[in-house]
Amino acid sequence: MQETRSVLGAICSSYDTFFEAEKKIADYMMENKAAVVDMTVGELARASGTSDATVSRFCRRCGFKGFHNLKLTLAREVLEDEQKDQSVSNDIDRGDIRQSLQNILANKVAELTETVNMMDADNLEQILSRLENARMVQLAAVGNTIPVAMDGAFKLNQLGIPAVAGEIWETQAAYTFNLGPEDVVLIISNSGSSRRLQSLAQGARENRSTVIVITNNPDSPLARISDYRIVTATREKLLTEEFWFSRVTATAVMEILYLLLLNSKKDAVEHIRRHEKVISPDKQ
Repeated sequence: MQETRSVLGAICSSYDTFFEAEKKIADYMMENKAAVVDMTVGELARASGTSDATVSRFCRRCGFKGFHNLKLTLAREVLEDEQKDQSVSNDIDRGDIRQSLQNILANKVAELTETVNMMDADNLEQILSRLENARMVQLAAVGNTIPVAMDGAFKLNQLGIPAVAGEIWETQAAYTFNLGPEDVVLIISNSGSSRRLQSLAQGARENRSTVIVITNNPDSPLARISDYRIVTATREKLLTEEFWFSRVTATAVMEILYLLLLNSKKDAVEHIRRHEKVISPDKQ
């Protein structure tokens, strides 16, 4: 499956992997996307202080066949933006909180929209089938994606699908090495480059467990080693000077999986009722 990504989405997801010259092009494009639509390769190279060869390499690194292909996609994005609210930008300023809220909302909606648009129905159906029929599902993550894994395990257990997630890396790794062909390891990683999660995925593959990855980067090591992948969009780079991973889209993916499984798993509602009955005294 080949995901269809927006230009800005591709740039944001791969930004940390770019060489310094490529980052100059990325920075220029994020600030001047409308102007880039009318540029030649040479003009973009001069404007960003790079070379024609670097621009061409940059386009391929973003998943496009060349500059012309990238420009066509970017032109559609610019046109769509023009048809929306002109007052929305990427600026965040506590001096104008109301406008900042609208800017943040617009970018988060764009992240979620692109994430859903990139989902392939057949791929998603296979993932759902693996989860529904798994003997055990381990959700693995490191750093600030651990809360997504913990929430995902809670949701799956509610549905009657045995699931586990942990905060301690060594414990996660030890658990993975005890899994087998009937089990699933669901890894959540923004960059898809975590060495610890790569070793965990490799261990799962050696045990013939199914490996599913949720990541921003479709060309990352974890994406390549996985049996299935769900690619999420991020636009955090547009809102901050430094790159900070948003958990919004990864959390949304877990919510999508939960709702689809809830709809199809015959005994899911009964499992949820039993769970709610047990925890209901705490809600009084």
